[in-house]
Amino acid sequence: MKPTTGDLEAACRDIADACRVMAARGLADGVLGHVSMRVDAEHLLVRCRGPHERGLAFTEPADIRLVDLDGQGDLEGGYRIPAELPLHTEVLRARPEIRAVVHAHPFAVVAADLAGHRIRPLLGAYDIPGAQLAAGGIPVYPRAVLLRDRRLAAEMAATMGTRPVVVLRGHGLTTTGDDPAQAVLRAISIDTLARMILAVAGAGGTPADLPDEDLAELPDLGRGFTQTTAWRHELARLTGNQ
Repeated sequence: MKPTTGDLEAACRDIADACRVMAARGLADGVLGHVSMRVDAEHLLVRCRGPHERGLAFTEPADIRLVDLDGQGDLEGGYRIPAELPLHTEVLRARPEIRAVVHAHPFAVVAADLAGHRIRPLLGAYDIPGAQLAAGGIPVYPRAVLLRDRRLAAEMAATMGTRPVVVLRGHGLTTTGDDPAQAVLRAISIDTLARMILAVAGAGGTPADLPDEDLAELPDLGRGFTQTTAWRHELARLTGNQ
């Protein structure tokens, strides 16, 4: 079914919100990072840079543009697609079940990986979705390059495989989801784990996986809590609402 104008406008607002949350959470500094969402088999909405670019924290729905998988589309007004658009499109090509892709540069995630620490489920009830996400394994793409062509982006997508997250060595991470909110929340959880790993190692400890019996006790809190309520909180943080 072809999306309506109303559908596209709502999706642009959702992506803009996701970009601002990323900036507020320190996942993407300055003008770096981008969010996309699949529209149909051949098109996606993606955060582009305009002629008066101010950075992710100031993203507006007008910054979200409709393009095809080759980057051709609505770029009027001096907008430019991200140099790393292939990072998004190769994941979407390889994973038809994926709707949203986030690329961010969390400092702690990069630092933890460069220090030799893999992202592991060392937390329990502190962040249940994060623990469950890490328990499945977080792959690492080992090349610290700009993923600006299909060949490199396809390598990254292959490293990701069927997982929802991949760490990019010396670069950042890519996360996926059913929508931009889920993809950003996953990035927040990975960042939380990375910061905790660095804190434990910095205090002289050795980061270790949660025991299997503890992981098995962690409940599925449900999408209504882990995403709907969690995302409402992230949006409220942007405006200072309580």
